[in-house]
Amino acid sequence: MDDPKYKELNGKVVAITGGGGILCSTLAHAFADQGAKVCVMDLNMESAQTVSEEINNAGGTVIAVKVDVLDRESLEEAKHEMTEKFGPCDILINGAGGNHPLGTTSDSYLLKEDLLKTEKDFKTFFDLDMGGIQFVFNLNFIGTLLPTQIFSREMVGRTGCSVLNISSMNAFTPLTKIPAYSGAKAAVSNFTQWLAVHFSKVGIRVNALAPGFFLTDQNRSLLTEKEGGLTPRGATIIDQTPMGRFGEPEDLVGTSLWLTSEHSKFVTGIVVPIDGGFSAFSGV
Repeated sequence: MDDPKYKELNGKVVAITGGGGILCSTLAHAFADQGAKVCVMDLNMESAQTVSEEINNAGGTVIAVKVDVLDRESLEEAKHEMTEKFGPCDILINGAGGNHPLGTTSDSYLLKEDLLKTEKDFKTFFDLDMGGIQFVFNLNFIGTLLPTQIFSREMVGRTGCSVLNISSMNAFTPLTKIPAYSGAKAAVSNFTQWLAVHFSKVGIRVNALAPGFFLTDQNRSLLTEKEGGLTPRGATIIDQTPMGRFGEPEDLVGTSLWLTSEHSKFVTGIVVPIDGGFSAFSGV
């Protein structure tokens, strides 16, 4: 906070769902470093409090609030608490999301003999659980739409307000095995564009990040071995990423600050890949 680059973010009220996670906690720190008042929201209150304490110890202005992004009453209570302490929301970051094993196939491709397998945990497309698929879609899409309804209402007609959604590489080209997550993130990207148009006359900009492959608590075991090496899936991703590495949480900061600051005041309705070139690489 010695010399923040985006001085217009100083004093802004920033609400971040999923703020206790690896990626969004980094964004929470980044906005606090610019002098923003940060509301770290997460279903896991312990994680939210840990992030809040870190920011507070660094001299930032922050509160931790437990919130369920699929529950309107929970969101209304969170908004009330934030408004009482900081004022109305200026910037909403919809960071809550995730996948679920019940919406994931065991293999990338269906083979005829797969239909004869009897292993309990083996899942083809035909075995996908509707409850799991609905959970993933609701968490990622409804968990973006509903917080936006609650927190952006008071942005209408004010200046310098914006919504930043978190989409994914899956939204451009679906990854194998995870149809529910890929479909949900595609919906987030589409919603970002729709909402940018819908809000264009009332001064609210809406954009999204599309992170490539970052190691988080949710995917670490899928991409890396316990011994520290890469799983076959992890190796394939690195081979398809021209910059040859996974993303680091700090790689999201510059784009996030730019998209929510007045430096991008004529930018709305875009989805920005932050992927080390993954989306640009043809594979040859």
